[in-house]
Amino acid sequence: MTENKIAAHTVRWDLRSIYSGVDDPQIDLDVAEFAKQAEKFRADYKGKLADSLGRAISDYSELQMLEGKAIVFLTLQQSLNVTNEAVKAKVAQVQQTVSQIEGEYLTFFELELVALDDAVLEKLYATDEVVKRHRPWIEHERIYKPHLLSEAVEAALTKRDPFGPDSWDEFFDECEADLRFEHKGQKKSLTEMLSILTSSKDAVERAEVQKLINDGLGGYFSKYSAQTLYVIVGKEAIERKERNYRNPMEPRNKGNRVPSEVVDALHHAVMHVAGPLARRYYRLKAGLLGMKTLKWSDRNAPLPFTDTTVVPFDDAMTTVLAAYESFSPTLTGIVQDFISAKRIDAPATKGKRGGAFNYSFVFPGNWPQSFTFLNYLGSNHDVMTLAHELGHGVHGILAGEAQGPLMFHPPVAYCETASVFGEMTTFNFLKKQLAESGDNAALLALLTQKIEGMLNTVVRQIGFSNFERRIHGMDETYRQWAEPKKLSVKELDALWLTTVKELYGEEGDVFTYENINHLWSYISHFHSPFYVYGYAFGELLTQSLYAQRSALGERFEPLYLDLLRSGATKNVIELLQPFGLDPTKETFWAEGIRIGLETMIAEAESLAANPSQI
Repeated sequence: MTENKIAAHTVRWDLRSIYSGVDDPQIDLDVAEFAKQAEKFRADYKGKLADSLGRAISDYSELQMLEGKAIVFLTLQQSLNVTNEAVKAKVAQVQQTVSQIEGEYLTFFELELVALDDAVLEKLYATDEVVKRHRPWIEHERIYKPHLLSEAVEAALTKRDPFGPDSWDEFFDECEADLRFEHKGQKKSLTEMLSILTSSKDAVERAEVQKLINDGLGGYFSKYSAQTLYVIVGKEAIERKERNYRNPMEPRNKGNRVPSEVVDALHHAVMHVAGPLARRYYRLKAGLLGMKTLKWSDRNAPLPFTDTTVVPFDDAMTTVLAAYESFSPTLTGIVQDFISAKRIDAPATKGKRGGAFNYSFVFPGNWPQSFTFLNYLGSNHDVMTLAHELGHGVHGILAGEAQGPLMFHPPVAYCETASVFGEMTTFNFLKKQLAESGDNAALLALLTQKIEGMLNTVVRQIGFSNFERRIHGMDETYRQWAEPKKLSVKELDALWLTTVKELYGEEGDVFTYENINHLWSYISHFHSPFYVYGYAFGELLTQSLYAQRSALGERFEPLYLDLLRSGATKNVIELLQPFGLDPTKETFWAEGIRIGLETMIAEAESLAANPSQI
């Protein structure tokens, strides 16, 4: 697979609209201006919010945009080469300075905001347009009132933040980017090795690569990863007690505006409805591969009829644009702006952070911008990843324009809505083309690819969440919490295997599990506690939402765009109400699994039952 064939090497970010480079003196000037304005903010508003909350919110919004400008730019620069010493030094300098400024001058604001009397706020909602507009943000901030500490303690914690778990996570990214695995006389990155697992049609090669990955993650890397988890889990455990949370997941659930009971129902539905469906699908896959039992290295293997042709980046973009256009010209126009403004960085290059992401932000002047980050290697999976991340991008732009800097970013639990919707739109666009062509082999290939993507998003991520819940102190029944303990690499290996088997079956049932014991060690999402369940939440929510397209007809697109524009102003119940959906019901999650996953598996089984047609 050559760089010229993939044709992604010229698709790079142009970040000069923010700063000219890491050494741009304007970065330090902006940080100095942030310090000046933050000091003035404290002088103007400390102890005076009851009389000036509207002006304070407006000024605070300006501060957030100015602070974020430098942080976002440096974060994006660092993701392009996590080993660049000049970038690392600048990131550290700015983060430390900004944390000191926030701790010194801005800590009071949240504390005094949540302390305002309800009667004072009700009067301001009625008389001050800025306060009225920001009511959803204010009310959400106030749910943390029982969990906030004194101003002195909160300020100290903010100032120390750059030297906490995030610093371990930053170094983790650097260590992971430096990992090299010897394969066929070449040294390959983790991203490249994982790509072989999903592209190689040779079972022996896949098994060898799986062993190389697992062995390579052992030693220093798994030890460092274990220590990173210990630091993060320990910090969360202490703060949970100090802030009087009932369990380690409660802060994330509150941030997601989702009741803990709903999150529990999601986990239960995935384990008891999606888990068996996963095993049902992988038995089908084993048959299609001519195997009785799959090795774990076969889980994402291409099927014999899968098209493994390298898709040049321009072709991928053409497909995604056509799919978006088939649903919403509004969204297509936003994606085209990303292309013309050079807001996509596509190639997999040495030193680049692994994976894919989208970073949207509202810059000074209320200027929303979105940046899509890929490691594009030309697979069909990469095409779907492009559609996914661009979904995040259009979400960020629409919400940024509508809500501004304080309310644009939706909670993790439903920030995946637009991205999953973008994937589904692209999938169904391609599926329709293949169905009309009568190419059943290609149709089955597309279906199985989508099924596996959904299984990775739903089942695999809840497996991650179960592992994470266990290391934070949850018992094996997933009902009770206890104090977490420091776990060795060996103990983490065993726990990882246990949580994998809970969803994928015992040894030999569907899979054999050789050479998987260290795979927990490269999952960086564990460093953002309880982030991962948001993927399954978003996938299943969106499957139910997507199913409403045909029922609502022409009314669907404007309702959907309004949902995206809502940003963080509504909880998940309010978001789904116009579509006639209620996520508080336990059956909602099981229905989401059946509407999407079970339907596709049944369709794949039907196609596979006629081998002469494929």
